[in-house]
Order: sequence, then structure tokens, then C-alpha cells
Amino acid sequence: MSLEITTAFVDQFKANVSMLSQQKGSRLSGLVMNEPITGRSGYVEQIGPTATVTRTSRHGDSPLVSTPHDRRRIFLEDEEWGDLIDKADRVRTLIDPTNPYAVNAGWAFGRAKDDKIITAFDAAALTGENGTTSTAYDTANDIGSASSNDGLTLAKLISAKSLFGTYDIDPDEQLNLAVSQKQIDDLLAITEIKSADFNHVKALVEGKVDTYMGFKFVRTQRLPKSSTDVRRCFAWVKSGMALGVGMEPAARIAERPDKSFSTYVYMSMCLGASRLEEKKVVRIFCDETPD
Repeated sequence: MSLEITTAFVDQFKANVSMLSQQKGSRLSGLVMNEPITGRSGYVEQIGPTATVTRTSRHGDSPLVSTPHDRRRIFLEDEEWGDLIDKADRVRTLIDPTNPYAVNAGWAFGRAKDDKIITAFDAAALTGENGTTSTAYDTANDIGSASSNDGLTLAKLISAKSLFGTYDIDPDEQLNLAVSQKQIDDLLAITEIKSADFNHVKALVEGKVDTYMGFKFVRTQRLPKSSTDVRRCFAWVKSGMALGVGMEPAARIAERPDKSFSTYVYMSMCLGASRLEEKKVVRIFCDETPD
């Protein structure tokens, strides 16, 4: 039987991967701004705060308040995925959303989204009219240090929440906190002697709830960790981070003459991320030295 790879197969496989990437692959992309970008880079426009002018005379001149403008530039990078299928008949199974190839590709693209966001948390952001000014992460927002010798504590959570309050971050915005499993374990150990908190943190560990002390906890083992076992965790609000998408997953399915005419399944996606405002991202250092 001849191999017929129709457009319908390709489109359905692409749709399945997009669904999986959205639902299972990424844990962070739904908690940041998602910005469509055309070209190799794009801008997120920003407007700064202004103040009113007190009128001091009758029939005076109308005020002219200059609204400050800023922008953040996001560069995009191509992410690719591909695999070979030995038997031609397996191509038709690609339209099944539970097919392992679709699942595997979807999760890979989801992890790629998270990696872009995690890197951008404390990387230099490109700012200014042309996006050529490098703005470093504000270390005044650090809690603990790279030489930290303690894990995630209640005091660190309180300090992080206090910073957002000090910066007058909109209280209607959800506070998010990306941590590894070790930080959740730290909280459980601390609150074991505090009966009022223990049951709530235990529910957090068991996945029954995902919030504690006003933070939505997101567990990911992809957060950077130093050679001295100090993990960098991040707290943020949605308006403080952006994921730029230049191209949604594009799929191709074709025979590979160089691989004995096995079927090659290929997908690519164009992604980038940036911190949008320094006051909206807090870095928390947590020790993970094995006991």
C-alpha cells in the first residue's frame, strides 16, 4: 500500500500537539502575559503613572500632563522537535490525540515555554525606544542570597508578599510562586509544629490546593540551581512577565529517503520571553543541600 500523508493528518497532529502543550506541557505560560509577535522580535508597550495638577486660578490654562512611555523588546528563538516512525501505517494513528508522538511533542513544547519564562525572570531585559538598553534584574528584590543556608521559610514568604505591597502592586493581581518540591517540603517541616498551618500545607503537598499565604504555588523542577545546591525561586504577578509567540506550532510529516523512507514527524515553534517590570518579580534563594 502506498504511503499517503495528507494535509488532514498534518493539521490534526498539529492541533493535538497544541492542545497538549496548553493543557499539560507548560505550567507557567498561563500565568504570564501572552503576546503575539510578528517577525524576529517585537515590543510590549508600557505606560507609566501620572499625577493630577491642582488648579490654582480661575480660567487658567488647561494642564498638559506628559504620559511616560516605555517598551520591552522580546527576541524570538526557534524551537524544534522531530522523530521517525518506522512503519507507514503508524502515520494514520497520529490523528489520535492520545498518540505517544503527539503527547511527547506537546510536552516538549510546553517545557520550552517554561524554560523561556524561567530564564527571563532574572535575565537582563531589553528596554527603551529601540529595545537596545539592557535593564538588569533589580537585586533589591532578592530574598536570601546565593550563599543562602536555609530553605523556604515563612519569613521569606512574608518578605516577598511585603515587597509586592510596598511597591503597591494591584491587590487584585494573583501572586504566583514557582518552587521545586523541596520548598514545599520545607514548609511542611516548618508548619508541623504549627497546627493552624500544617493541614493547609499538607493539602498543598498532596495537590488538593495550590495556594498558601496569598501565593499560587507552581511546582517545577526546572528552576535554576547553583553548584552549591541553592535554588532560585521566583514570585511574580502576571503583568510582570510576557511570553512572546511569533509562530504557533507548525507541523510537517514526510518520508525521509535517507532513513530508508521512514516517516519523519517534525514540528517547530517560535518563542521568547521577557520581564516587563522589575517591581513585579521577586527572587527567593532557597538552600537544597541534602541532609
